[in-house]
Amino acid sequence: MAKNRKLGRPSDQRRAMLRAMTTYLLENGQIKTTYARAKEVAPIAEKMITLAKKNDLAAYRQALAYLTKEDVAKKLFHELGPKYAERNGGYTRVLKMGPRRGDAAEQAIIQLV
Repeated sequence: MAKNRKLGRPSDQRRAMLRAMTTYLLENGQIKTTYARAKEVAPIAEKMITLAKKNDLAAYRQALAYLTKEDVAKKLFHELGPKYAERNGGYTRVLKMGPRRGDAAEQAIIQLV
């Protein structure tokens, strides 16, 4: 079992942050964040797209339980699921951007492929 990063947050805040970032990524196609956060969001987004490929009511409700916006769940099942139907995994890409000016944290862009 892979140990997840703590990202300097209590577990409830960390879970909420990852839910929000996953929702935002699926809504907009890409987000700019720190490299560590991007690495944590990627597998969650992959799981959501895999759920969308199943395209049944149970999968829709599972996605709805995790995502924070209902319209993003609709987009996931009506647009992204069919788009990635032929692809077996690897729906996201994490690109390093270099350090942030204020605290030198490694920045990254995570985007849907």
